[in-house]
Amino acid sequence: MKKGGRNIVITGISRGCGRALAEYYLSLGHRVAGCARSPEIVDELLAEHGPLHHFAAVDVSDHEAVRAWACDVLAHFGPPDLLVNNAAIIARNAPLWKVPAPEFDAVIDVNIKGTAHVLRHFLPAMIHRQSGLVVNFSSGWGRSTSPDVSAYCASKWAIEGMTQALAQELPAGLAAVSLNPGVINTEMLQTCLGKEGAAPYPTAPEWALRAGPYLLDLGPKDNGQALTVPGIPLD
Repeated sequence: MKKGGRNIVITGISRGCGRALAEYYLSLGHRVAGCARSPEIVDELLAEHGPLHHFAAVDVSDHEAVRAWACDVLAHFGPPDLLVNNAAIIARNAPLWKVPAPEFDAVIDVNIKGTAHVLRHFLPAMIHRQSGLVVNFSSGWGRSTSPDVSAYCASKWAIEGMTQALAQELPAGLAAVSLNPGVINTEMLQTCLGKEGAAPYPTAPEWALRAGPYLLDLGPKDNGQALTVPGIPLD
């Protein structure tokens, strides 16, 4: 990827890793476009960071909404140098047979279909330019399993497979990687472990100080790799 100010697109910037990563790149002067489902968070980001960036209220599970957002971002900034598919949700902790169908469906719609929607509408411009990096957020639960999080495991194992297949499809100059961010003290982790259980792990801003520069150093040589953020706990 080019070394100057980069065009960076991040989904799920309302909180957690997505928000922290966006704030990190904004602090370095990169151009950031991001989406979140919360209009209030989007308004907050717009007020804080001004018109040089692009923030929009978008539900990534809504294909038409993603298409419109991508068209707008591409018209303003051109293709992303770094495209980060971070947006994800998790169902309430429960054995698989006790997870209500709407909750299971929502996890699949956001975590898998949402990622595919974003790729569908940003990748053609990146391919035309012949450069760019896709980072699809996976999880430790995309490479191993635990009880009571089966829907989330299913979605992140799917991300691993989809990313490896995508990497084989991309032309030279582009790369796609799956990323296990590690265990981070976010609201999502707190829903699984409780606040006390999540407390020993790095916060999202602490994580971004490591993950941010790490992602900027990735490129075509890393295509198809299943990566982890160095220095972040994995369990």
